[in-house]
Amino acid sequence: MKNALITFVKKPILGKTKTRLAATIGDEKALEVYIKLLEHTKKVASLTPADLHVFYAFDIVEDDMWNEDAKHLQVEGELDVKIKAAFSKIFEMGYEKVVIIGSDCAELNDEILEQAFYGLDDHDFVIGPALDGGYYLLGMKSYAPDVFDDIAWSTETVFRSTLDRIGERSCATLPVLSDIDYEEDLKRAPWLLED
Repeated sequence: MKNALITFVKKPILGKTKTRLAATIGDEKALEVYIKLLEHTKKVASLTPADLHVFYAFDIVEDDMWNEDAKHLQVEGELDVKIKAAFSKIFEMGYEKVVIIGSDCAELNDEILEQAFYGLDDHDFVIGPALDGGYYLLGMKSYAPDVFDDIAWSTETVFRSTLDRIGERSCATLPVLSDIDYEEDLKRAPWLLED
């Protein structure tokens, strides 16, 4: 079974990343947190039996922490358009199970990613709900762009709306984890603030 893991990233630039977090802890600390989150995402992905594909916002960065052979540029448009295009591209490359994760979940680990791919053995989809009502992971074993339609992104209804879109198709659910978007989220991952 050919597995692929997608993550979306931004170039770590002072004042341009984790802006909601930066509003209370400052741009420099927010940038440090984001870089640690990227490093954590890379480490977890490297322990998972899947090929990692990194999709950059705006421009691809050369000579950074990610594998040069698996870098892609996100298409322009809203989040649903970007995610659909990423899934479509990776399925077209011949992968049979494709999972997307964000790069801001400090609680994500390799066991959960393995659960996600195993979940796709018996289910059409797998989803990892986030504490804020969104999700930190979504996987599928055939391209189903309709699950991203009519979703009010960045709201507390994303997870529930996505389940509604999945409908009668089978879906495995993973443990609830927290994304790092606001200062209070750091209480669940204090190591992000350590020097």
